[in-house]
Amino acid sequence: MTIHPTGRADVNRSAILAHLGAHGPASRAQLARALSLSPALMTQLSKDLLADGLILELEHQPSQGGRPARMLGLVASAGSAIGVKIADDHVAFVEVGIDGTVLRTSSEQFDPSASTMLADLAQRLRAFITGGGDIPLLGVGVGVPGDVDAQGTGVVNAPSLDWTNAPIGAVLRRELGLPVLVENNVNALAVAERLYGLGRHHDQALVVTIGTGVGAAIMLDGTVVRGSRGGAGEIGHMPVDPEGVRCRCGNRGCLETLTSESALVRIARERGVIGPAAGIAALRDAAAAGDPEATRVFSEAGHQLARAVAGLVHVLDPEIVIVLGEGTADWAHWSFGFEPAFRAALMPARRGVPVAVETWQDDRWAQGAAALVLATPFDAEGLTGEQGRLVRRRLVEQAAGGGDTA
Repeated sequence: MTIHPTGRADVNRSAILAHLGAHGPASRAQLARALSLSPALMTQLSKDLLADGLILELEHQPSQGGRPARMLGLVASAGSAIGVKIADDHVAFVEVGIDGTVLRTSSEQFDPSASTMLADLAQRLRAFITGGGDIPLLGVGVGVPGDVDAQGTGVVNAPSLDWTNAPIGAVLRRELGLPVLVENNVNALAVAERLYGLGRHHDQALVVTIGTGVGAAIMLDGTVVRGSRGGAGEIGHMPVDPEGVRCRCGNRGCLETLTSESALVRIARERGVIGPAAGIAALRDAAAAGDPEATRVFSEAGHQLARAVAGLVHVLDPEIVIVLGEGTADWAHWSFGFEPAFRAALMPARRGVPVAVETWQDDRWAQGAAALVLATPFDAEGLTGEQGRLVRRRLVEQAAGGGDTA
């Protein structure tokens, strides 16, 4: 049997799946309240989803008096998504279940500036998909360090990769025959935070990433703000020092020239903290050993980052600031400069804004890309376009035995 839900019913069904994926098992009454659905409609929708094999009934919820409520949960085998993270020297893949569980990962060397880049990417991605199991694949999400015109089309401008109007989405859709969504990697990470991380508890959040670069994603009313060209949140290129070093974007003194991994290494070498051939690992080891000059390099970067983030807090008024990225492994050293400068730069009414630093794993970037696919049930306004519609259709049809719908 193939099911073709349309209109508001499709959005409501998808919202139920998304809520269960983000928050875990819930009763029908809890879902109805959370999604503003009538009890009668919730009963009918849950009946349909149970019949489709997308959800299942679990144990009863402890009763506070009266009849115990039956909990509903996702069927983890109902679908999975592939996430791809593209960097300047490698590409990472993950497969993520509909409940957010990482099923498998892979990472390979990759040259994004090669003339055969598009064909190479499609070939590597096809090989990763082929190595998967029997869980129906809903689609592919791709995270890139650059601007993306729209998730559903996926035309990318990424100076760090030497890409100009790269048709990533169109090529991968043609080569793979699957729905493909493309997004800035920090925005994709924020989508994952919204589904599975601290962001699920906050509708207004600022996600900041530190590591090879510095970036931000802005979450307002539960939605990641993209901007007119898909480039909202590029705090790495905020002007800080007009006399500073030249940034890769062509300007001088961008925040990234003082706070990125390469900037920390450059500064440490210039000051003789590490050798001329040493990298971030040597700087980290020196700081961990108590070298005051090494600690000062991190602390100064934290100070610069703090003032930039404080400015965004004043503009956006988030409930929370969430810090992520490879650089959080050294947050103990960053924090010496960040915390005092951040609080001092805020107006008194904003000084209580919490800063949460999440633990980091290497596959988180790619997991964020997969979340682009898994988050399409939230897309009631159609922001993911035709590709989002295809993902939602596959979610229902494949679980119901409808086969390939790409």
